[in-house]
Amino acid sequence: MPKAVNINVNSMDSELEFAVQPNATGKIVFDQVVKTLGIREIWYFGLQYMDGKGYLTWLKLDKKVSQQDVKKDNPLHFKFRAKYFPEEVAEELIQEPTQKLFFMQVKESILTDQVYCPPETAVLLASYSVQAKYGDYNKETHRPGYLASERLLPRRVLDQHKLSEEQWEERIQVWHEEHRGMLKEDAMMEYLKIAQDLEMYGVNYFDIKNKKGTLLWLGVDALGLNIYEKEDRLTPKIGFPWSEIKNISFNDKKFTIKPIDKRSPDFVFYSPRLRINKRILQLCMGNHELYMGRRKPDSIEVQQMKNQAREEKLQKQMERAQLESEKKKREAIEREKELMEREKKDMMMRLYQFEEKTKKAEKDLQEQTRRAMLLDQERLKAEEEAARLETERQAALLAKEALARHAETQKKSQEQLAAELREHTTRITLLEEAKKMKESEVDKWQLRAKEAQNDLMKTKEELNMVMMTTPPPPPPPPMYDHLDDNSDEENNSMHSADLRIDGFHDHRKEEDRLTEVQKNERVQKQLKALTDELAHARDETKNTQNDLLHSENVRAGRDKYKTLRQIRQGNTKQRIDEFEAL
Repeated sequence: MPKAVNINVNSMDSELEFAVQPNATGKIVFDQVVKTLGIREIWYFGLQYMDGKGYLTWLKLDKKVSQQDVKKDNPLHFKFRAKYFPEEVAEELIQEPTQKLFFMQVKESILTDQVYCPPETAVLLASYSVQAKYGDYNKETHRPGYLASERLLPRRVLDQHKLSEEQWEERIQVWHEEHRGMLKEDAMMEYLKIAQDLEMYGVNYFDIKNKKGTLLWLGVDALGLNIYEKEDRLTPKIGFPWSEIKNISFNDKKFTIKPIDKRSPDFVFYSPRLRINKRILQLCMGNHELYMGRRKPDSIEVQQMKNQAREEKLQKQMERAQLESEKKKREAIEREKELMEREKKDMMMRLYQFEEKTKKAEKDLQEQTRRAMLLDQERLKAEEEAARLETERQAALLAKEALARHAETQKKSQEQLAAELREHTTRITLLEEAKKMKESEVDKWQLRAKEAQNDLMKTKEELNMVMMTTPPPPPPPPMYDHLDDNSDEENNSMHSADLRIDGFHDHRKEEDRLTEVQKNERVQKQLKALTDELAHARDETKNTQNDLLHSENVRAGRDKYKTLRQIRQGNTKQRIDEFEAL
C-alpha cells in the first residue's frame, strides 16, 4: 500500500499537520485545510509554496500534488494565504475567521514593508492591532513595558524617528486608550478599513515590457490591471478595469488582452518567464470573476453567511451589553461600598473628635473646679483679714477715745497729746484704707468665684449636650454576592481565458470611493495629531524612495481612488496608446 504524504500548512496563527494519499489532488489538501480552519469564504484563499526555481506559486487544485513542482520535503510545506483581496473589507468579509486571517496577513505585509505604510498611519494601525489583541486598555494590567515584546511597526518607521522603545510604547498606548469599548473583531476590521486604502494593498506586481522594450510593472489587483513606471510602485500611470477586458491569453512571453471595446486594439505586453505568466493569467481570471460577481446579487450561500454573521454579531452585542450592564452594576455596588466606607470613616472621625472634645471639656471642668476652690479659699482669707482689720480699727477707735479721756483727766501737754492723736489718726486712716482694699479684694474674689461657678455650669451643660449628640456606632456594611503550485517552461502553447461578462452591469463603483480617512473625521484627527507629533522626531535623511513618492502624492492631493479615476480617463484605445508610448 502506497505510503501517505505528510502535509504541513502554516495559516498565519497556527500550524496544521495531516496526511493525504499520494495521488491526492490540490483540492483534497485545500478542502482539508479550510474544513479544519472553519473557513467558508474559500474563494479568497489558496495554498502557496516555493517552487524548484525559487518562485512563490499557488498549488493547482485540479492537479495531483505529486505532479506539481513542490519541494519533496517530509512533510510538504504550504502556506494558507489570501490569494485575492476584497474591494471593500467591511462589506465583503463576512465571517470572523476570514477577517482574522486577512488582518494577520495584511499586518504582516505592512510590518515587512511589502506594503508601504506612512509612519503616522503605521502608529494608528499598531494601536488597533493592540486593541485586537489585548482589548480595552487597563492601567492596572497594562503596565509600562506591556508592548515590549510586540512587533508593531515596520523597521523603516523605527529607523526614521529618534524615539526609544519606551517612547514608541507611550504613543501607541495613548491611541490604544482611544479605542476603549471596541470589540477585538471590530478593531481588526477598523485596521483593514484603513489598510485597504494604502496604494500597494492587495497588488501583485510583475516585471513586464511594452513593444518599445520599456521596463514597467504590471499590477494585478481586485479592481483591474494597472501599469506602473519602474521606479514608482505607489502611483500607477494607466489603468484598465476588469469590466473592459474580454479575453486574456499568452503565448510564450507575449501577453495579449482583448478589450470589450471593438474599436480598441489589443493590449500587448511581454513577461519574461512562462511559469510567472501562468500565475499572471490565473490571478487575472480569479480577480475578474470576483469583480464581476460583486456586481451581481449575492448567491444563496453568501446570503446565508451574511444572515448568520449578522445574527452572531447581534448575539455578541447583546452579550456585551449584558456584560456591560453587569459590570456597571458591580461598579455601582463597589462605589456604594466605597461610599459607605468613606461615611463610616467620617463617622468614626467625628466620634473621635467628640470623644476628644469630651475629654477636653472634662479636663477644663476639673481645672475650673480646682480654680473655683482656690478662689473660694482666697475669698475666705480676705474675709478673715477684713474682720481682723475691722477689729483692729475698733480697737484703735477705743484707744482714741481713751486717749482723749486720758488727755482730759491727766492733762497732758497739748503737743504730746496732739502728736499721739495724729499718730492714732494716721493709723486709723491707714487701717480704713487697708480695710477698703481688702473689701474690694473680697468683692473681686467673690465675682471671680461666681464667674468660675457660671463657667462650671456651662461646661456641665456642654458635656451633657455632647453626650446626648454623640452618634451611635455605624452598622456593619451590607454583604454583597461576588459579581464578577513540473514546470512547463518547454510548454509554449497558447494559454487563454475568455472572461465571463454575462449578467454584468458595468458600474465601476470603485471610482466613486472615498478613503476611510475622508469618510471618518475621527481618523482624520488622529492621523493629523500623529503627523504633527512624529514630525518633531523625524530624521528626514532616512526617507526612502517610497516616503518621497508618498509625500509628493499628499502634496498633490492624490489618494488611491483619485489616482484610479485619473488613470482610467479616456477610452480604452487612448490608454493603450499611452501605454505603448511609455
